[in-house]
Amino acid sequence: MANQNIFSKKGAEALIYVKDGVLVKERVKKNYRIHQIDDKIRNLRTGLESKLLSEAKRNGVNVPQIIEVDKQKSMIKMEFIDGKTIKEFFLKVNKNQIKEISREIGRLIGVLHKSDIIHGDLTTSNMIIKDGKVYFIDFGLGYFSKRVEDKGVDLKLLKEVLKSTHFKILKICWDNILKGYKKEYKEADKVIERVKEIERRARYAQKQEQV
Repeated sequence: MANQNIFSKKGAEALIYVKDGVLVKERVKKNYRIHQIDDKIRNLRTGLESKLLSEAKRNGVNVPQIIEVDKQKSMIKMEFIDGKTIKEFFLKVNKNQIKEISREIGRLIGVLHKSDIIHGDLTTSNMIIKDGKVYFIDFGLGYFSKRVEDKGVDLKLLKEVLKSTHFKILKICWDNILKGYKKEYKEADKVIERVKEIERRARYAQKQEQV
């Protein structure tokens, strides 16, 4: 059937589905917000996400190609990357492949941060491997920032995801992600040190709660 959706997912922010080989992302209305404010927020976020995707692609990061942006409908149509998530990929490959892909992930994050792009949701479910290339998807929580803190938080989220989802290969993944990140981004050491600082703050806050 020509118009049949082959995939659909409804999250807190958007309805995502694939139709005729094109991925469509529509930001859902929030009934608890005033209508005009809700429209403005959804339109702004749609515009920002399309800018992030375009800038990431321009700087050499593999992302879906934008086909159409309709701010009035808070909708983006883009290329559907039909591959495996890195989450799935890591479960089925050997250590050498994990090292290689982890370094590439780190390199691509380095490109994003060098371009002052904060992804906002760096998880292995938001990375897809297809034909040997790693693609980053879902920039819905992303934004532009030069701040070391924001880049540190971006990386810290990925580390937490690796801890919870890929605990058995955490060290090999994280070490190689950092290798790729350092190779690509000259300010990497500052960001990595900030990740450690964020972790120290979190441990301190946890201790204070226990007192």
